[in-house]
Amino acid sequence: MNRRFLIIMIFFVSIGCAQTADDKAVGSQLPNSLRGLLIEEMQAIATSMDVIFRAIIAGEHDQVAQQAQAIHDSFIMAQKMTDEDSEILEKTLSAAFIERDEAFHHLSEHLAEAARKKDLSLQIKLYQEMESACIACHQNHALDRFPNLKSISVNH
Repeated sequence: MNRRFLIIMIFFVSIGCAQTADDKAVGSQLPNSLRGLLIEEMQAIATSMDVIFRAIIAGEHDQVAQQAQAIHDSFIMAQKMTDEDSEILEKTLSAAFIERDEAFHHLSEHLAEAARKKDLSLQIKLYQEMESACIACHQNHALDRFPNLKSISVNH
């Protein structure tokens, strides 16, 4: 399995995506050790999103670029996972889940590029799209952790 695919899978385990009647919240299906890594990864992404917000409103393009690139390149779980952990993820994730993960990482890469170009309008747009992607995935694949998002409508 290539490293990028693994990272893509990891991220979306953490924030979820299209949940159907047969598709349970992924985090609750994972062993405690893998769930712990998932939580660590999500905390790092949440911290980066917080830093990006503060950097955007302060016009700190370099900080936006650095944090967006860190989200794009997130490796916490990939560095600490065993081959067995990777197999569990492969069996747990749906194709829709992986597709959303790829889209989210693509957005973070574009945000980093917009920041390098000092395009504040584009940074704001992309950050909002990333927020919407997070909320949509939490709604569709992690309602056990985020039940208050159940009735909120997000255009994503």
